[in-house]
Parts: sequence; structure tokens; C-alpha cells
Amino acid sequence: MYTVRPVTAEELLGAAERLGGLLADTVDGGASVGFLAPLDPGTAADWWRALAPDVGAGRLLLWVAYPEAGAGSGTGSGRRIAGTVQLRPASTANGRHRAEVAKLMVHRADRGHGLAGRLLAALESEAVGRGIRTLVLDTETDSPAERLYAAAGWTRVGTVPDFATDPAGAPHATSIYFKALPAAEDTSER
Repeated sequence: MYTVRPVTAEELLGAAERLGGLLADTVDGGASVGFLAPLDPGTAADWWRALAPDVGAGRLLLWVAYPEAGAGSGTGSGRRIAGTVQLRPASTANGRHRAEVAKLMVHRADRGHGLAGRLLAALESEAVGRGIRTLVLDTETDSPAERLYAAAGWTRVGTVPDFATDPAGAPHATSIYFKALPAAEDTSER
């Protein structure tokens, strides 16, 4: 079992090394999340630290998932991080109803337990509460993530050929998805 919760900028800084390990595992596992393999965990931790100002200012929302106590997870600030996801609300006046989902990652040792779906559900719930009605994301075409997004009610808009490279540097197509969320006042009907 896992606990999914949002993190503050201060908590992000305290968890940067563990998040760096998660990011390195994700990249080493072949996921196209913006980095080439092998990814040094220290470099990955520095990338997370650089996000702290955006988290502190509310320009980026970040969730982490921890294994429940008793599952060899440790306690407090030393708990292992099993997964994460980000939400970046649009900053323009005409786009405040939309946000981008990014960097949904689950450690290879924690896959197959529905954790990615739980992270996505936490993000979507918070988005609705903030009045965000449209979410967008991109993911590597034909990746396992596409099955997750389809099962979670996301709509594939199309693909962009050779949009990004995989961790080995080979270019791949990327699929663009969106999801329309209910207005905050409609959440009781969900």
C-alpha cells in the first residue's frame, strides 16, 4: 500500500536525493522523461532542487508516493519515494482553466500496484478543486503509459513524429492527450 501526498518546496529540497534516485531509475528503465541514460542520481537530484522555487510560488504542484510504514519504507524524511507526478497550471490570463501534467513516474520496483493511477487521480482531484477544467500531457507513442491514460479517460489528440528521444538518444513519436474535468461545482455528481 502507498501514501500519496503533495509536497512543499521545503519538503522537495529535503527529498531531492530520493527523487533523484527515482528519476534515475525511471530513465535507466527506458522511460522518455527528458533525460538521457545513464543519468547520474546527483545530477537528477539537482534537477529536482531547481524546481523548488516554482513549487514554492505555486507555479508547479508536486505529489509523491511513499510505501506505507511496515513495507521496508523507513520513516519520516528518509522514506523511500515510490512515485511522483507534477501539475503545471497555465500562467496566462486566458489559460487559467488549464494545466499540463508532467513527469508521472513510478519506480520499477513499485509498478503493477495501481500507483500511477492513484497519483493521477490525486492530481486530477486537486485540479478540479482549483477550477482547472482542461488537462494536457504528452507521452512516448506506444509506451505503457498510453494504456494508463486511455484507461483513465484521457483522449489522444494525435502524434508528433520524432518529438523526443528515448534515454538512448533514439527519436520517437510523442502522443498528445487531453482530459476535460468537471467544473468544481459539479464534483458532487462524479
